[in-house]
Formats: sequence, C-alpha cells, structure tokens
Amino acid sequence: MAFAFIQSSLAKRQQQHILRKRTLVDSSAGAMMTVDGSHYINFSGNDYLGQRQNMAVMQAWVDGISEYGVGSGASPLVTGHTRAHDELECYLAQNLGREKALLFNSGFAANQALCQALLHKDSLVVSDKLMHASFIEGAMHSNSAYTRFNHNDLNHLSHRLKDKKADTLVATEGVFSMDGDQGKLSEMSQLCTHNNAWLMVDDAHGIGVFGSRGLGSVEALGLSQHQVPIVMGTFGKAIGTAGAFIAGSANLIDYLINFAKHYVYSTAMPPALASATLASFKQIQDGEQQTKLHNHISLFTTLCKQAGIKVMPSTSAIQPVLMGNPEACLEASLRMRELGLWVAPIRYPTVPKGQDRLRITLSASHHQSDIEALVDVLQLVLPVHDVKS
Repeated sequence: MAFAFIQSSLAKRQQQHILRKRTLVDSSAGAMMTVDGSHYINFSGNDYLGQRQNMAVMQAWVDGISEYGVGSGASPLVTGHTRAHDELECYLAQNLGREKALLFNSGFAANQALCQALLHKDSLVVSDKLMHASFIEGAMHSNSAYTRFNHNDLNHLSHRLKDKKADTLVATEGVFSMDGDQGKLSEMSQLCTHNNAWLMVDDAHGIGVFGSRGLGSVEALGLSQHQVPIVMGTFGKAIGTAGAFIAGSANLIDYLINFAKHYVYSTAMPPALASATLASFKQIQDGEQQTKLHNHISLFTTLCKQAGIKVMPSTSAIQPVLMGNPEACLEASLRMRELGLWVAPIRYPTVPKGQDRLRITLSASHHQSDIEALVDVLQLVLPVHDVKS
C-alpha cells in the first residue's frame, strides 16, 4: 500500500505516549478558557501581557478593516504593502535602533526566509543547540555549513568559531521557548565582533516582555545594530496579534525584499493586523502590563520555593517543571485539568528525550489567586520526590 508508513508512524507515537493532538477551544476570555463545556485557568498560552483582548488593539483592528478590508489582496511587491505596514515597520526599526524592518506572516516564515536568502555554500551558521525548530530546519536545508554549540556555552561557541568562514552567522534566542531562560546576548555579541561574525537573535518570547518600550531583549540590553545585526521577533505572543519581523541594516532588508522567497511570493499580512499590532506596541509603552507579569513571575517562583517545587531557572513568563518521561508528564497534565487548570504536557520530540515537562506560562491576565491555585495543584499532582527539595 502506498505511503503505508503514515499509519505505522502514528501508531508508534501513540505507543510512546507522544502522539500530538489538537485541542478545540470553545472560547477564551482573559486567563480563562472553555473546552468541551468545562472552564479552565489557562497556564499554557503565550499571550504574556493579555494584549489579544485589549480594547484599543481590537478597535485598531476594526478600524483597519474599515479602511483596508480584511486582507491585503496581494504580495508586498505587487499592491500588498500599505501605509499600515510601513508605519509598523518604521516603528519597529526606530525603537530597536535599526535602519529598517521587514514584516512576515509568521516567525517560522521569517526564520526560513532568512536562512534561504542569506546562507550559501561558502558560509557557516552556528546556532545554540536549543534554537527553535524553524531556524534549525532552515539552516539544515540551506547550502551552508551548519553546526551547533551547547546551550549558552560561550567556550563551546568560541571553539566552533575557530572554523569560521568569511560569512559566518551565529544564531541564538533572547528567551528560549521551552526552558524559559535567556541567551547570553552581550557576551555573544562581543565574541562575534571579535571573530568578525554576525549575531542573529530570535526574540519571539522576549518581544513585549522585556525592554522599556516592550521591544524585547535587545532593547533591554541596549545592543546596537553593530552588536546584533539581525533581530527577529514575533507578534503572536506578548503583543497578542500575529506575524513577525526581521530588523537590521537597510542593505540587509533590501536584500531580503529581493531574494527572500518567503516574502516575495507570499500574500502580505492583512493591513488591519499591522494596525492592531502597532496599537498593541503603543499600549504597552507605559510598562504597566509588563510590571503585572513580572510580579506574577516573582510570586510564582517564591511560592514554588516555599513549597519545595523544583522549577527550571527562569525569570521569563515560561516556567517549566521537568517530569522526565512522557507518561508522567501526560498524567500530571490530565490531573491538573481535572482540577480546573490547563497546563500542556511538552514531550519528545519537541524537547530532548528525558526532558518531558509541564511548560507553565504566566500572563498579566492572571490574578494572584490563580497563581496560588497553580502552586497548590502542583503540590497535589507532582510525585513526592519531585516536589520535595
């Protein structure tokens, strides 16, 4: 039978307790969500600042639809690039201290586009071992030589750079999506400058959360375009909308406009979406939502320490609890649902074998009572040897 591997591959994953399935969400409001008629406090979303239901953001989307319609109607190089897109790109470039920015429909598309356009047979790309799959896949399928360095290991990165080529790209993340810890951006920028390599930062989980204006890890650390030539960020997490961008020099962006196929041959994001995204950035400039989020992070980590619950080291909204195997991870997640909390189990191959985890995410939308309930439930569902320090 043709493509018989499909059925056997699915059966194998089912047997290993790692078969992925989608969840049909009936509705969601703030930190609450409804699935199959039952209500849960959501601790698995990436809406870190609660912006996707911000009234000003939603109104900007409505106003954008009124002016431009629900879609862009064309690729950016035909008639799909509107003033709404341009205003968002200019805002991002100016506040990140970059010459230009370019919008994409997703972070996956942005990373793939960058790898496809920038990497060639005489170049070298070196990425953190825990880099997101979108970048790893793009690098692996490019013509470039590709290698990885141990997570946040500057000595290993330095060793990898001994074989550097004229065009060498080092890639890391501002906030790592599964571990929640932060990349050593300042140190890596110095190392890259010394080795005449470019540093690229995927800041999908840092945008909105860090920086005085919510422009992420690079803004928070004050890193210039010279220090970090390429910044990629997304809007579908803390900003609450959808899409992504790449920011850098004018030459880099102009090059991508001409040679990045994911940009050239894709319909532009809806202008109304660009309007809503810009409105969201402006809404978080006062830092109020970021303060709420970081207060929740501090409360959670403090309560976990008091309760003897081991959480991976993280100062971001991502607070993982390692379970060690997929069966235990899935069982704990299901028990938490029975108690009214939604915490998704993250299992291999999304994370390495033996590092299956409950990936807890916190939001400004949560209340103090939600955080307290979360810690109480963790004490109930985690094995005793995992809870007690």
